Amino acid sequence: MSYLDEGHGDEAIVMLHGNPTWSFYYRNLVLGLRGKIRCIVPDHLGCGLSDKPQGFDYTLGEHTKNLRALLDSLKLRKIHLIVHDWGGPIGLGAALAKPEQLGRVVILNTASFADAQLPWRIRLCRIPRLSEWLVRVLNGFAWPATRMAVTKPLSPDVKRGFLFPYNNWANRIATHRFVQDIPMGKGSASDLALAEVERKLVILRDRPVRILWGGQDFCFNRHYYNRWRVILPGANADYFTEAGHYVLEDAGQECLQQIQEFLNLA
Repeated sequence: MSYLDEGHGDEAIVMLHGNPTWSFYYRNLVLGLRGKIRCIVPDHLGCGLSDKPQGFDYTLGEHTKNLRALLDSLKLRKIHLIVHDWGGPIGLGAALAKPEQLGRVVILNTASFADAQLPWRIRLCRIPRLSEWLVRVLNGFAWPATRMAVTKPLSPDVKRGFLFPYNNWANRIATHRFVQDIPMGKGSASDLALAEVERKLVILRDRPVRILWGGQDFCFNRHYYNRWRVILPGANADYFTEAGHYVLEDAGQECLQQIQEFLNLA
């Protein structure tokens, strides 16, 4: 696993990306926070600058084990989390395994609970045979996301940044496997892993939690935001009505300010 490590100390903020992004998604947050707190931003195996083994079991449980091993190796006293997309169940799954280490949590457009809603555009990328051709041959997940996941057009350089690690069939393996692994309530290993994360979410009611949500997300829409509000009724939340799934791109400055204040770093 590749990971960005900026700053010093045994207290850190750990930022977890989803699919089809990588640590690049958090670049502006790191630039804004690294002088005030240690920032650790992993690339999940198969993503970003991490290795992309073709025979790895790209499932929620395995990604969670990898992250937990990384956090243990860093010997951190306290971690704060920022999670987005798949980074939600992976990050919370790893952190809630050792809740005594967990401090503050920022939730960005993600779900860490079972839900049957799945947009047709995601379902299309799950159809056997067709899905592999779409995602791995045509890059039909990462490339469309650079347009569909934002409301403000990305610059050409930023688009290239998002797509940089996913430049061929082999390097798109995790992008494809993440879509295949979406828990659908059919008793898969990832269904069971997600159920374990959901069971532990009650622990977060005793932690400071901040929700920052892009309201124009076609996947993690208001339905998911509302579910978080029920699960964590004490969490403070901002709903950016004009921001998309990549909320840090569409409302980056607002999010940075809110996160700095939430972490008492302003």
